[in-house]
Amino acid sequence: MLLADRVHLTATFPVQQKFYSGSLAPSRGRVVPAKVHNSLCFQTKPARRTTVRVSAMNREQLHSLEGVAQQRDPATNGFIFQQTMYRIKDPKASLDFYTRIMGLTLLNRLDFPEMKFSLYFLGQYPPEEVPSDPKDRVEWTFLRPGTLELTHNWGTESDPEFKGYHNGNSDPRGFGHIGFHVPDVYAACKRFEELGVQFSKKPDDGKMKGLAFIKDPDGYAIEILNAQSSRQFA
Repeated sequence: MLLADRVHLTATFPVQQKFYSGSLAPSRGRVVPAKVHNSLCFQTKPARRTTVRVSAMNREQLHSLEGVAQQRDPATNGFIFQQTMYRIKDPKASLDFYTRIMGLTLLNRLDFPEMKFSLYFLGQYPPEEVPSDPKDRVEWTFLRPGTLELTHNWGTESDPEFKGYHNGNSDPRGFGHIGFHVPDVYAACKRFEELGVQFSKKPDDGKMKGLAFIKDPDGYAIEILNAQSSRQFA
């Protein structure tokens, strides 16, 4: 590693204090020493520092935040966070994206002809676990935690007047994104790029390094993260 590279790294992530000691203060152009991994190098003031500042708290502080119930109501025993739903324009495009590109399994489809819409449920479960019997499959589906429900109102896929749904990330903002943990963010994003997936943030864009945001066919945002790398934020 060149000295210039080490200088860059010392300036890029000063929040990781367990790796750094010595003076990391702005030097007004002066050279100041800083110890890195028990070795001495020199740091100059960068043109622009990329620093993510976070506030850490222990478990007791976390659970004592204002508004947090101090005891779980026994009446909620058996509750399951079961689904997140959003509307889609074209089920063919969405199912291809979430099964082929994101690796989810189609768990169920429910059609409502009188109201002219269909529901598609997807999740990270092996296909062989999906029950064959339709009634068993419905019950099984609604007991799976963390599923994605896609609602298709019939005809939107071929309606030239239909402009698409609001994705929550333009004014007025509301819904933000869903997220996927991946073993390697950079490898996953290389594959996404090769598959023609649209990005709203690549892993090294902006201040928060090592995570990305991609878009599904309807423009909904999906965060791509790695749990181990996320330790930098605490």
